[in-house]
Amino acid sequence: MHYGYIGQGNLGANCAACLLRAGMDVSVTDINRAAAQEAIALGAKWADSPAELAARVDHVITCLPSPAVSETVASQMLPAMRDGAHWIEMSTLGRDEVLAFAKTAATHGVRMMELPVTGGVHLAAQGKITMLAGGDKDMFNTHLPALQAMGDQVFHMGPLGSASIIKVITNMLAFIHLKACGEALMLAKRGGLDLGQAWHAIKASSGTSFVHETEGALVLNGSYDVAFNIDLALKDLGFAMGFGREFEVPLELASATEQTYVAARAAYGGDAESPMIVKLLEDLLDTDLRAEGFPARLT
Repeated sequence: MHYGYIGQGNLGANCAACLLRAGMDVSVTDINRAAAQEAIALGAKWADSPAELAARVDHVITCLPSPAVSETVASQMLPAMRDGAHWIEMSTLGRDEVLAFAKTAATHGVRMMELPVTGGVHLAAQGKITMLAGGDKDMFNTHLPALQAMGDQVFHMGPLGSASIIKVITNMLAFIHLKACGEALMLAKRGGLDLGQAWHAIKASSGTSFVHETEGALVLNGSYDVAFNIDLALKDLGFAMGFGREFEVPLELASATEQTYVAARAAYGGDAESPMIVKLLEDLLDTDLRAEGFPARLT
């Protein structure tokens, strides 16, 4: 099976590399060829455009930064794809966008499967990210070896649109946990505790979370570098709030967290790292949250 992979950003480059290390035939393209150097070094074939890539492969995987970019790329690749080919979309999209893209793909004889992921770029580099698939089960089964090469835990969530909902839910929880983590660490610091010991104690307690154990460490280092920015967080929180209105679920914690991210964007800019919402509290109280022995990036 020859896969085309469009998008060699933080996530896409790692996932493409996992496919190549598993011995799969992969062609890649990106707006920036330099971003694809790792994949090319591992044996990927380069294509100069989405259309050129789509014409030469069996199926196409996309991992792109926004719905607008996905739409632009789709307009180029879909007319060039083979009849009966599959489009595996790994970008984080709204459910309605996924369904609209699938409808457009069908007019070109292409079937679509959504595949958002969760867990962080560091897990993608290890081939251990969690994959959330939505679409026809036969497509899921066809591509399961590729999904297992890229991810550790792979879930078929149901028909198209299902994965979009669970992805938004998992991200919403992560952002809420990050806000709570910052408040907890600040309580520890202002209470006179050693922050390193406090972090380890929380990790060993009923109050721990994946976010505390990963992004909390980056806060204590002072890098905040999780390779995921504030604008992306606000996009996902916007999706969550939209689902809350649609399904008539009050999302009080998500709403408060969204406002914290709005304030962080005003203070540091949309390109600032997502964990910098904690820096808002540090700046407000003129108290930094630093401890020795914590990493600048997750590995």
